[in-house]
Formats: sequence, structure tokens, C-alpha cells
Amino acid sequence: MHSKLPHTLLFLILFLGLPATTTAQEETTKTFNISKSLSIFNSVLRELDMYYVDTLQHEQMVRSAIDYMLRDLDPYTVYIPESETEDITFMTSGEYGGIGAIITKTEDGICVSEPYEGMPAQKYGLKAGDIILEIDGEKTTNFSVSEASSKLKGTPNTEIKLKIQRYGHKKPFEKKFLREKIHIPPISFSKIVAPGIGFILLNDFTEQASLEVKNIIMDMQTKHQIESLILDLRGNGGGLIDEAVKIMGYFVPKGTEVVSTKGKTPQASHTYRTTLDPIFPDMKLVVLVNNASASASEILAGAVQDLDRGIVVGERTFGKGLVQNIRPVSYGGHVKVTTAKYYIPSGRCLQAIDYAQRKENGILRRVPDSLSQAFKTRGGRTVLDGGGIIPDSITQDERKINIAYYIYAKNLYFSFANRYVAQHASIPQPAEFKLTDQDFDDFIAFIKEKKFTYTPQTKEYFDELYNFSKLEGLDKEAEAEFEALRSKLLPDLDVKLHENKDEILNLLGIEIIKRYYYQKGAIEYSLIDDKDLKVAIELLSDQAKFLALLQKGIE
Repeated sequence: MHSKLPHTLLFLILFLGLPATTTAQEETTKTFNISKSLSIFNSVLRELDMYYVDTLQHEQMVRSAIDYMLRDLDPYTVYIPESETEDITFMTSGEYGGIGAIITKTEDGICVSEPYEGMPAQKYGLKAGDIILEIDGEKTTNFSVSEASSKLKGTPNTEIKLKIQRYGHKKPFEKKFLREKIHIPPISFSKIVAPGIGFILLNDFTEQASLEVKNIIMDMQTKHQIESLILDLRGNGGGLIDEAVKIMGYFVPKGTEVVSTKGKTPQASHTYRTTLDPIFPDMKLVVLVNNASASASEILAGAVQDLDRGIVVGERTFGKGLVQNIRPVSYGGHVKVTTAKYYIPSGRCLQAIDYAQRKENGILRRVPDSLSQAFKTRGGRTVLDGGGIIPDSITQDERKINIAYYIYAKNLYFSFANRYVAQHASIPQPAEFKLTDQDFDDFIAFIKEKKFTYTPQTKEYFDELYNFSKLEGLDKEAEAEFEALRSKLLPDLDVKLHENKDEILNLLGIEIIKRYYYQKGAIEYSLIDDKDLKVAIELLSDQAKFLALLQKGIE
């Protein structure tokens, strides 16, 4: 076993470490250093195995060594052992074998957070809030979420038996059913949001994402004669570049450059162009983004902006301009490795963090706005690099870290929804559903019953500052100021709850809606007062405003 382990490390180091071109001397030096490092690693492992007082977990140690080796690169370069190769399939295709449910861990144990509509968990009667006591006879008491998830997954058509405790039921009961091939569709929601305007929420760029986008647009055209499209990429963390390029190809001429990649090797450098004539060449386009839109989402949104093909609305995007490839390594494992940076049509790279240049204390460097370079869109608008996509129409997210999110962190919306569902056999459709003042009062009573308290992060930072002032002997000089500030930072629970009533009710409403109408219902409910969506509809409904933004650019 020991003699084989270093070969995996050798492959990783060779793959990650060697540049495309080196001089003969540099190559010789590098080869020697690699051999030396591997020899040292092998010797240390052998000595530990022979003489260490306790039995060693060799695979775990080697995994830790690999993870540590990759730690100072970027967070997207990771080792995936054979036992986790199913995750690779899910990343690229959105498919896995299992029951089709999101699980979480609460104070009561492993819990079904959300069963996917139409999938085994939902078809066989599992509900959000169900506590999974056993999986195939094995108690879940000490399971982590990942351990429970691994047990729930498996080959399609294999039987699984769950022991369930449900809110309002005195005794647990068993559910026995078959696992299925689970496909998470890239599009979770679509609808006509205004006359002639379609809306598509794209979750990720997995295989067939572009085909599903095309089919939905064509269906909207046939049934509703849409002339405009809102493509929602908020929260979309990316995926396959090819799928983003194909989607862009629906709106721009054949042969249009969408993105290029540049890396150390010739294989990592490539220009992606559209390959077919556009299907929707005249359709007006708005793309919604936020700070969680990353990678392929930024490619698509950036290409729309750089080619002056539509308007980008929302928040500045994440700023991930790095390309990953999945490479096989020894014994069934893989390494997902960053091989290049991508550049959108204007020539700009959107990478916001320089992982190669860290400060002396290890802190990552972000590209400051002052160092951003200006580029030009096809129509001559000014756009910037170095920090994601800056929207043409910026809508600031007014949500802040307030009491509503401290409640969320303690799973109290989730717990209250369990009780609410037990008391309400049905609720109106998402568009008509509305929580009342009485519901709010009931929820407040519920969280007080649960003895909910919270300490704002501001107060924690204040306490840290005050303690430092005592260490440095400054607390006496500023005692009055500290006391005045302390009194303002102590939250009045009732005041804060009522100040954030609308947001609390919105988050509670989403959690309740999911129990009756699943993810689609929750999305429809959340869009009712969606600021970004309202801006997009307004722009697409007003030709003058739409064109004005295309001509203005970023000042």
C-alpha cells in the first residue's frame, strides 16, 4: 500500500506544477525537486508506519496531505477520491441516485428540509420536517448531514427503508420505497410575468441546460407571443462553459466570440464562438444577477453586456474568472484543477481575487476598484474588469443581517412551519397566499416560547474592542463613550421584531409555501415583491429607457 500512495501525489504534483514550456535546466531542477519531495514524503510515511505508537489511518493521512498541498492554491482546485466520484456526475449532469430530497440537521436530528416535487421522497409521502430516525435499520443519531446523504444515495431501483418521526404524530412509522435516478433540472421556474415578457430562472449550467432554455422560450413564443425575455441568473454558481455559449448563441450571430480561456498549456487556451444561426435574434433581453452569480453565469451576463445585446440588472456579480477541468488520477480519484482564466468579448477578465498573491499574513488580495481597467463594449460603452460584472442597472440589496436572519439561523421558521402545516390542511395558491397580523403574533409567541435570543455581531465586535481597550489601559478614559454605545447596541427584542416584520413574514411565508407547493411555489411567492424583476419589466416595457441604458454604459 505504501509504495503505491506516492504515485498519486506524483501525478498531482506533476500535473499542477509543470508549466507548458521550460528550459532544459529548469526542467531538470523541477524533476529533481519533485523526486526529492516524494522521497521525503515516502520516507516519513514509512517511518511513521513502523514506529508510531498508535495504528495509523493511512488513507486519511494521505488525504490530509493532498488537501494541505492544495490549500494555498484556489478553493476550486480540489481532490475528489473514488468514494466521491458520484459528485462529479452531479456537478456536470445534475443527476444522482437517491430519494430526491434536501436534508439538514436540527436539534431533533437528521431532518427532511425539502422533498423535490415528483421524486421518490415526495411520491412516497415524505414531508418537510420529517425526522429520519433510521436508514435501513441504522440509527442516524450521530450522523452528520454528509453521512446521512451518503446513506440515502444509492443505485437506482434499490430499496431503502426509513424510520420517520413526524410532527404531531406520537409514534414513528416506516417508509419503504425504491431509489430512483434523480435529475435536478437546470430550470426551476418559468412564467409570463407581463404581456409579451417571459421569465426563466436558470439554476445552473449543467448538461442540456441550453436545450431546456431554448424549448421554454419557443413554447412561450408559440403560446404567448413573447418579444422579451428576463433570464434570472441570481444565485447561479456556474457550470459548463459550453452551455453558456450555446445559450448566448440563441441571441447573437453565428461565429460570435463569447469567451476565451488562457492558461499555461495549449489545451487550456481556447476561444468559444457560437456555432449556429440565432433562433431569437430580435428578442429583447434582460439578465438578472447578484453577488452569488459566478463563473458561467458571469460569462453569459458579461457577453450580453459586452456585445450590447441586452441589459444586466441587479448587484455586482461574484467575480470568478477561473476555469476548472476535472482530471483522473490514480485509483479512481479525480482532481478538479484550475487550468485557465476566462476573458469575455471586451477583453476583460472578471476575476476578483488574486489567489497567487497573498499578503504576508495569508489574507487574500482582492482587486481594488481603483486598479480596475476600462474596456469598451461593441457599441462603445465603458465597462470595467477585476471584480465581476457591474450591472447596467444597479439595484442595491436592501436586506441586511438583522434579526430576521438570526431567526433563520436557528431554524425557527422551519419549526413554526411544521406546526402551521399540522393546523392547516391547505392554503391558497402562492400568488394569493398572505400571512396575517395574527400569524405574525403567533410566530412571535412561538419564538419566545423557544426562548429565542440573539447577540448582534456588532455587539460582539464591541465587546472585543472593549476588552482590547482594557488590555491597553484605555477603558477608563473612554468609559462614558463605551457605556453610551453599549446601551445602543443592546437589542430590544420586541422592537426589532416589529421593525423587521415584513422581512420576517416574507421568510416565514416562503418556508410555509414550500410545504404545499414545493420549490416552484416558493419561487412564485418570492417574485411577488421582487425589486429586480420589477425593474426588468419596467425596462422591457419602455423602449426609450431600454435603449438609453444600452447607450449610457458605466460612468
